[in-house]
Amino acid sequence: MMARVALAAFVVMISLATMPTYADERVGHPEQVLLEQIPQPYVVQPGDTLWDIAKRFFKNPYQWLHIWERNLYITNPDLIYPGNKIWFDAAYADRGGLRVERVEPTVVVKPVQRLEPAVDPRRIVHALRHYDFVAEDELEGVGYILGSNEDRLNFGAGDALYVRLTKSGGFSAFDVFRPTDIVTDPHTGKRLGRLVIHLGRVKLTAAVDQGAPGAAIVETAFAEIEPGDRLKPAMDVDPRIVPFVPAQDYPGSVLFIMNDAAEAGQNQVVGISSSAADGVRSGMRMLVFRKGRRVKDPLSGKDVDLPDEPIGELLVIVAHRHASMALVMRSSKAINIGDAVHSMMR
Repeated sequence: MMARVALAAFVVMISLATMPTYADERVGHPEQVLLEQIPQPYVVQPGDTLWDIAKRFFKNPYQWLHIWERNLYITNPDLIYPGNKIWFDAAYADRGGLRVERVEPTVVVKPVQRLEPAVDPRRIVHALRHYDFVAEDELEGVGYILGSNEDRLNFGAGDALYVRLTKSGGFSAFDVFRPTDIVTDPHTGKRLGRLVIHLGRVKLTAAVDQGAPGAAIVETAFAEIEPGDRLKPAMDVDPRIVPFVPAQDYPGSVLFIMNDAAEAGQNQVVGISSSAADGVRSGMRMLVFRKGRRVKDPLSGKDVDLPDEPIGELLVIVAHRHASMALVMRSSKAINIGDAVHSMMR
């Protein structure tokens, strides 16, 4: 009996010793090391994203682009589905002794759970309807709230009032705004403009001449509207922003954080100095970098600047002439004013 047990243990040891292991394989680039022993291809599970997969297996979520490059049948990296097969290294398909599977679109017989898009349209609509940035020469707007015949100090949705237009342009609907914080370049100190909050929207009820009181009605109100609040042409909010990776870098820095927050994280809105004047457009994906520390080399005694590290990903939702507003898609650390911004490039 003891002989049989010893023989069985020996067989198990031999079997384990001869099993293939992939923990030491390099994938794509030398710095990409698999953290777990995983089969290839990896089968996508409900809730998976390329970002999560890269973080799990490579310890670096920003390697999701390299995973995408090796799985070109994925047309939109924000939309992967349970049952999709992810390959990390094409070399596995050629290695002897392993089963080879060709990555091709397959017919799904039964419905599968569809992952939510990474960009939440509600966040974009909320951000653009409630906040904005205006340059110094646009601060006066095209008119202001004059008042009403009821001697009221504030107005809400459905209230009738009068406006005075200081600039012509043929507009009939206007966003009502109020300036708040001054925005300056954190590196040069140059004054760039002001943050504004949108209070609501008014619409003319009759034609009006420039400078004359014009009858209007408050269509929507996010806060109390007061006499003196400024007007600018109403901006239609289109949440259907298609994210893309630009072909070149548009460097800049974080200028401001909405709601006067000290730092920003996922789903918050920030302003960046990369602007429409630089070529920035809505939908561009950007990375935020934290400047590396300066340390003293323990052997040479010389100062050494450590590399900047990526700490977050942004999606530009609107590009203005002197600045852009962006939504924080992901962040591994708190984003601060002055942090560097660069395009996410392949």
